[in-house]
Amino acid sequence: MQPLFAVARLTLKAAFRFKLVLVLMALLLGAVIALPMIIKHDGSALGFTQILITYTLSAITALLGFATLWLACGSLAREVEDFSMQLVCTKPVPRWQIWLGKWVGIMALNLLLLAVSGTAVYFLLLAKANGLSAEQQKVLHDEVLVARKSAREAIPNIEPEVEKLYQERIRQQAVASLDRDFVRRQIREQIKGSRQYIRPGQGRRWILSLGPDAASRLKDQTLYVRVHYITTEYAGSGATYDFGWEVGPPEGHTRQRLRNSFAPDSFTTFPIEPNHIAPDGTVTVDMFNLNDKPVLLPLEDGLEVLYREGGFALNFARGLGIIFCWLGLLCAIGLFTASKMQFNVAAFVSLAILIVGTSSGTLKQVVEQGGVIGVSSEDGVVAKKTLFNQASVVVYGNLRWVIEQIAGFNPVDSLSTGRSITWGQLATAFVVVVGLAGGIFMVAGIWIFTRRELAAPQ
Repeated sequence: MQPLFAVARLTLKAAFRFKLVLVLMALLLGAVIALPMIIKHDGSALGFTQILITYTLSAITALLGFATLWLACGSLAREVEDFSMQLVCTKPVPRWQIWLGKWVGIMALNLLLLAVSGTAVYFLLLAKANGLSAEQQKVLHDEVLVARKSAREAIPNIEPEVEKLYQERIRQQAVASLDRDFVRRQIREQIKGSRQYIRPGQGRRWILSLGPDAASRLKDQTLYVRVHYITTEYAGSGATYDFGWEVGPPEGHTRQRLRNSFAPDSFTTFPIEPNHIAPDGTVTVDMFNLNDKPVLLPLEDGLEVLYREGGFALNFARGLGIIFCWLGLLCAIGLFTASKMQFNVAAFVSLAILIVGTSSGTLKQVVEQGGVIGVSSEDGVVAKKTLFNQASVVVYGNLRWVIEQIAGFNPVDSLSTGRSITWGQLATAFVVVVGLAGGIFMVAGIWIFTRRELAAPQ
């Protein structure tokens, strides 16, 4: 493996020689220091978080991401174009080690830059937090500078009920002629809607598990309820809805009762008193709709309870680790395109791959409609399930799954809302983002580069 690390060292030296590191360092420190100075927050913990964590980390990720793509494309394609790679390949070094050496060298540079910029963000965050009021500092340390875990209600399996209603409806002549997948999808949405709606004057109960030892582990700690509901009102109309709440075991316990009001189609978090956890580690939350209109709470993210799991420093480090995994994928994409193409073409194709990767909505539509050819304008599904349509569903479905897994690891959102990023999530991100998605580009790039004729006229 000595040649691999030698190539990695040469890649690092080339980056320093072309002043890339100095330029990137200046841009990163500018994003960390200048951005909070240019954009002023409103003095609240939420506004402070948006600038110091969300905007700053997003800017750092974007800068490092584009720099990684540029360096990955340039370090391989440029060396082929100026014939320096031909000299390297004359030595007894396997080409796969050259390719991986490039990846290791670029990722070592990313590790250095991410560590420096991340450390600057962390200490700047702690230093500027002293400028907030005492009340907002408490909110900041209770809801943001913390690692909070989430307890949600398990999404019920409604497929048996869907199949039962489907068998009843296809006996009707008007329904029997429709596409089966379309009918099942409509029934599924109707069942979900009936479980998500809370009518005026009615309520709903959630029983959420915080762990078997939660009563003692979370003793005297404040919990937080996070709510997201939808109404027929326009989200930007400024209308608010009133809700009543009861928290705690329903029997043999003094329950906390409160009432609040907040806007629809947004996530709202409010605290609840400690020590309302049952001995079995569950917390019971009852919600009452005090309005004259129904509200809808999505099964996926309608209500959850947040509770403290750890500190912010280690959580922040794990978040940077997931960003590092993203950079590993981008580096693999850049080297993959540069394995066969010239620098400008490789950079263009790399950006095209990123654009396709963000179009998961199109992939979802293809899967739901059952293909890409012969889609009916009436029910939105394909008229005939041809072999091509079935193959496209398999390919697009697997591609969509990979993209959703990659997009699901968003450390910036988790850090800005005080969510816990576990070691398991970091390990999963490494396996999926670097191992699976990045591994595909690595294998393909090495295979192409190994078989490329470098002595051919450019």
